[in-house]
Amino acid sequence: MSDRSPRQRSWLEIRWRELRNPPPPVLRAVLANLAIAALGGALLLLYGRIEPDVSLAPLIVVFIAVVIVCGSALTYLWVELPTGASGVRRRSAWAAILGFFASVPIAYLVLVVVFQVLPSA
Repeated sequence: MSDRSPRQRSWLEIRWRELRNPPPPVLRAVLANLAIAALGGALLLLYGRIEPDVSLAPLIVVFIAVVIVCGSALTYLWVELPTGASGVRRRSAWAAILGFFASVPIAYLVLVVVFQVLPSA
């Protein structure tokens, strides 16, 4: 055996490894919210092109509310607590909170893509 300690990784190497191997609950929360937001964003974009003179502000509020509620519910259903015992309650309100915190920035980013990037293309 050698007394060599493991080599120190740079900040970039550590972040790259974290990016390639995200924790499954976080990945599931992001994917659930992204699916809901992408579908809602596509519907908003389609409606905005069909009815160009209508204000979309009320629909954007509904879009954000739907992404938050559905994303939190899907994350609650999809993300289970890691337990070894069978028959134990495997869901928690923390999963819904994780979905909530993932839904807010994802809804914002989808709105930016839908209303700023896509119409100019």
